[in-house]
Amino acid sequence: MLEHTPIQSSGFSNIGPEDQRTGFCLRVRQPNYRGLRLSLVEGIRVVVDGHEFPAASNRYRMAGRTYSLQELDAETQVRWPVGTAMEVLVDKPGGLAAGVHLVEVEVLLRHPYFPPQFRPTPVHDRRHITIIR
Repeated sequence: MLEHTPIQSSGFSNIGPEDQRTGFCLRVRQPNYRGLRLSLVEGIRVVVDGHEFPAASNRYRMAGRTYSLQELDAETQVRWPVGTAMEVLVDKPGGLAAGVHLVEVEVLLRHPYFPPQFRPTPVHDRRHITIIR
């Protein structure tokens, strides 16, 4: 079940075998009022316990495929539907320690139908979620 906030507590986990963690993954719900093409996603900036992981460094998984930020920009066929979560894959050797972490995201979306001076601000979310192991 998807939660109302962009950051989803389910799916927050480390990537890789326990002794060879390469990073962590979190799920972010589509925050727009309607679906959009992946080419309109300008990235998702992640901050965990005060440490920033820039949008350009993260990878994004949608519809069974993993994209770099440059590949998202070129993807005009795949959509991010409302009510769907995208996985954000963050490189961090060793992953995150088990326990509660303060996680923040900034979802950057391009709104081509708004003139620049009226474009909505990025969507921010902040919450404590737990890595089990």
